[in-house]
Amino acid sequence: MPLVVDFDTLPELFDNVTARYAGSDHAALRYKDKASKEWTDITHDALAEQVRAFAGFLHARGVRKGDRVALLSENRPEWAVTDLAVQSLGAVTVALYTTVPASQVAYILEDSGAKVLVVSTGLQLRKADKAHQESASLEVVVSMAEPRKVREALPLATWETAMEEGRAHLDASGEEIAEMGRSVTPENLAVLIYTSGTTGNPKGVELTHENLCSNAKAAHGALDIYEDDIHLSFLPLSHAFERTCGYTAMLGGGTTIAYAESIDSVSKNLPEVQPTILISVPRVFEKIYATIQKSVSDGSLLKRGIFAWAVDTGKAVADRQRRGKSPGVLLGPQYALAQKLVFSALHQKLGGRVRYAVSGGAALPREIGEFFEAAGLSLVEGYGLTETSPILAANPVEAPIYGTVGHVFPGVTVAIRDLQTGHIIGQLTGTEGDTPDLTTGAGEILAKGPNVMRGYWKRPDETAEVFDDEGWFKTGDVGRFEGGYLRITDRIKHMIVSRGGKNIYPGPIEEHFATNPLVEQILVIGEGRSYLTALVVPAEEPLATELKARGASGEEATREIYDGIFREYSKGAASHEKIRDFRFVDEEFSVENELLTPTMKPKRKAIEVRHAALVEEMYGDD
Repeated sequence: MPLVVDFDTLPELFDNVTARYAGSDHAALRYKDKASKEWTDITHDALAEQVRAFAGFLHARGVRKGDRVALLSENRPEWAVTDLAVQSLGAVTVALYTTVPASQVAYILEDSGAKVLVVSTGLQLRKADKAHQESASLEVVVSMAEPRKVREALPLATWETAMEEGRAHLDASGEEIAEMGRSVTPENLAVLIYTSGTTGNPKGVELTHENLCSNAKAAHGALDIYEDDIHLSFLPLSHAFERTCGYTAMLGGGTTIAYAESIDSVSKNLPEVQPTILISVPRVFEKIYATIQKSVSDGSLLKRGIFAWAVDTGKAVADRQRRGKSPGVLLGPQYALAQKLVFSALHQKLGGRVRYAVSGGAALPREIGEFFEAAGLSLVEGYGLTETSPILAANPVEAPIYGTVGHVFPGVTVAIRDLQTGHIIGQLTGTEGDTPDLTTGAGEILAKGPNVMRGYWKRPDETAEVFDDEGWFKTGDVGRFEGGYLRITDRIKHMIVSRGGKNIYPGPIEEHFATNPLVEQILVIGEGRSYLTALVVPAEEPLATELKARGASGEEATREIYDGIFREYSKGAASHEKIRDFRFVDEEFSVENELLTPTMKPKRKAIEVRHAALVEEMYGDD
């Protein structure tokens, strides 16, 4: 839908949107006050005052156009204040994941040359204290938390003193700061987002104002975003997906951004905030689906029958709506009853007002998308990379095809290059109108457009590697067009080549098991081997329930349950894609144990190395 203001840079976006709502009580941000436990609004006027004050502080400390300011914080109003202040000076935001260890904080500070680091909690401040000793460029640390247990040598300012210093500085330098914001051009660097990677040190992705603004504006061309919408922000703002969709696009639409208290508080905050737009990753929807499935399977035969009938009814309604038809006089009342008996509880858990949800960051299992659609909630899957700001494609809200990532985003061009010949076998440029009915074979996905990054920070050779001679960005993903919809197969680098020479993509196999409530996590293995195996993290509670229902216990009974799961999968799998053996892993793959990236993707090599003994058990003399 149309933006409430026009903009080509982030300072222009903020100036224009605050001018539009000047003097009104329209909420820009919303947060839960820790003292009163009440949800509190920050108007655009109040936000503008705070941004100017913090910009004054940064300016007083010598931050100028092009300088880097690092931000190590959870989603909260101060994150937005810091970022907008940095942008208003023409400086560059370097946002870090709060889950990264102190050693990686130190690496990113040193690599980016950040002059200022803003941190949230005491935990993050202690990381900053350690990192400061290894960073030659860092001049000051700003702490939102009360400083404790840090070295006297740490150059430290509290959030409150920084704001006071900034306000005092505005009297002399306010106009100079305003002019710095006006001097920013679309080609200027806006942010460095460090991609976690599955090996080696992270790389800083250079995203310009044009990159971010074009992608946020394209979101308005593809999705319905209104100024009376509310978005509950809980995905890390250090991730390009939340930054563009849940932040920049929302600001441009005049949408209120409410910050969840924490990722663990989302289920509690959803009915409190009652968001109208939900942006998340597949893992959240998978957990909701698994919880529902467990509740149904534990219920009576009647409950299971009613649930199955409701889902079938919802799917029939969704199918008619996709073809532009109403439910009709027979199906309509049945669907209303299904909503009342079954689906209403799901909607209430999500706050009761969600119009649609957006899923990104990883593949969404088709079964889950179809279930939510049957329940009356369109789940829009998108696709992109940090290097593309990030969105390349997204399903249309009114006509999603689950298992695909939808249509190419407005203004973006996506091509498919045959992996054998190297020739482009089809390409589409996204528009706000009809999408051409293009179908191609599979190949590497390439991209061009105003959203494609400038390059990797201080890494010209690696930048050159990801662009071809014609300027196409090589995503490293494999996919194909199906009637104008883009389908992703997997990552090229994840492809398993078996000993027999078969090319196998593990992603779709792992995606199949993601919908099983007994499987918490799974990693498929088989590079250079005669057959596939898997490392499995069992879902503890559902497993305990299943064992109890069988009147069984112990390792042998547990093994029998998962043997059945893999046998059922293998019935419909190609010979080279069957899982021949598996082992249980007694620890979840997590960011903390360095088996997941901060964006929740498995570090395949690290997992195989950590559990090498189990892997060798499965292959023996293979």
